Amino acid sequence: MRHVVLAVLVLGCVFLAAPAGHAQGNVVIYRCTDSFGALTVQNDVPCPKGSHQDKRVIDVPPPMPAYVPPPVAPAVVAAPDPVAPPVVDDTPADAAIADADRLPPPTLFRCNTFDNDSYLSEVAEPPPRCVRLQTVGLDGSADSNGGSVACQMVTDQCERVPDGAVCDAWKQRLRETEATWKFARADDSDASQGEYERVRKIVRESTCGK
Repeated sequence: MRHVVLAVLVLGCVFLAAPAGHAQGNVVIYRCTDSFGALTVQNDVPCPKGSHQDKRVIDVPPPMPAYVPPPVAPAVVAAPDPVAPPVVDDTPADAAIADADRLPPPTLFRCNTFDNDSYLSEVAEPPPRCVRLQTVGLDGSADSNGGSVACQMVTDQCERVPDGAVCDAWKQRLRETEATWKFARADDSDASQGEYERVRKIVRESTCGK
């Protein structure tokens, strides 16, 4: 790696130090590798004897004309109108609601799926879902075509979360919606953020936010 960096630096110096006679012609570059593996780049000078030589002819572009900035007229800056300082409300969001005015959070249900998974839901009877079936062909092999359309309608079984555990359940749902938002695809991010803000508002303004 050190030899490669050295070669790049030397090559840059070659272009800067190219003779005036080559300003609009060609430059012959010799890439030399000695018996120890050290790499050097030389301008118009062949490699020493015993070195591996790689010769390249490079076209040198004509020099760019010097940049002359156009004249700039002095700008007239008007004095800004006085702006009143913004009013900052340092009151925490949770303190805006008195504890006596807080209401219990909505009911939550814990639903169990047919494959022994569980999730929290705000509805007692989620709509049926189509679960894909594993199908086989007539010869007993996996049927990839049939399996893509064959499914079984299943309904998850849900139970009401007890009152003593409903706040913990809502806080769990808040964490889940936040994770869904943070890891959502770009086209789903706005909807996931909106759901997170809705659940966060429920937790913050209910008795769970004390």
